Amino acid sequence: MNDIATLISATLLVVGSAFALVASIGLLRLPDLYTRMHAASKAGTMGSCLMLIALAIHTSDVGTMSRALAGVVFFLLTAPVSSHLLAKAAYSVGYRLHSSSVRDEMSSASQE
Repeated sequence: MNDIATLISATLLVVGSAFALVASIGLLRLPDLYTRMHAASKAGTMGSCLMLIALAIHTSDVGTMSRALAGVVFFLLTAPVSSHLLAKAAYSVGYRLHSSSVRDEMSSASQE
């Protein structure tokens, strides 16, 4: 049973690290603030949550397990809300979309 838990946690660590790598590449390669923020919030949150779940599976301490799972819940509740609010604030300050963007739905919402 211990070997299976180690294998599952190792797999979750590798997959979580891959998501974190994708998020960091997205921060470097994507064209504007909004797409970078999307990569950081979605892929970064997924990577962090998978690595914390791997910690919860691997540890034998109930306190560490509960803190890791509380961290997962915290990430899932706060990352989407904070990225949405930051993007909305950036748009209202004047950061515009990249020229290759297809649609700007905020410009029509602000005129109504």
